Amino acid sequence: MPSLWKRITFSVASALCVGSVAFLVVALSTERWVVGRILCKTGVDIVNASSPELDQFIGDIYYGLFQGGKTKRCGLGNRRSKIYFPKLVQTLNGGLHMMVILFLLGAVGFALVSLSFCIYNARKVPYQSIKGHKGLYLWNFIALFGALGVLCFLAAVKHHRLTERVANHGENLFVLEVLDDSLDWSFWLGVGSVGTHFAVCGVVAMSRMKLPKPEIKKPEELTISALDLLY
Repeated sequence: MPSLWKRITFSVASALCVGSVAFLVVALSTERWVVGRILCKTGVDIVNASSPELDQFIGDIYYGLFQGGKTKRCGLGNRRSKIYFPKLVQTLNGGLHMMVILFLLGAVGFALVSLSFCIYNARKVPYQSIKGHKGLYLWNFIALFGALGVLCFLAAVKHHRLTERVANHGENLFVLEVLDDSLDWSFWLGVGSVGTHFAVCGVVAMSRMKLPKPEIKKPEELTISALDLLY
């Protein structure tokens, strides 16, 4: 049976692994990886709009790994449409996009493996080193695949003009220009999941610390001599 200190530290590590899985699942299923503003360039050129009138042609866009949406304003009012990434395979860098998804799914799997090992170490003392601290370091290191997924997505946004490609997909009459785009909270959840695995490694290292045991003073035994008995 592990000591109380080890049970506490591995319980904290288990909670961190659960948090990492929750972060990744929410990030994969939401549509707020990137948000931005788009300008209807065609509408501006047709009416020769000046600076005060440009606001009438500025819409917004948001998307995640699987779907998103945009609102374009080209002088005909707000026109909203949904974006589905299976239809964008020919437009996007499909290989890079699939790498992002696979890396994040791999991170979810190894985070679950790390969680099972944390629970095992909180309940039992492993006989094999791969089931103990070394195994936990290994699984958490592999779970950092999530970091590769985040970096691949960042590369797609910054170097492959992902937002511009997504915005102009399916547009036959209008050309949309991206004014600005920024990473939103779904992306930062993916970054947060990477941070939790570093925290798990730190907690596992703390579990190997040996806390000083409180010294219990034994009561002094009374010694009775023969002279004491005479008195």
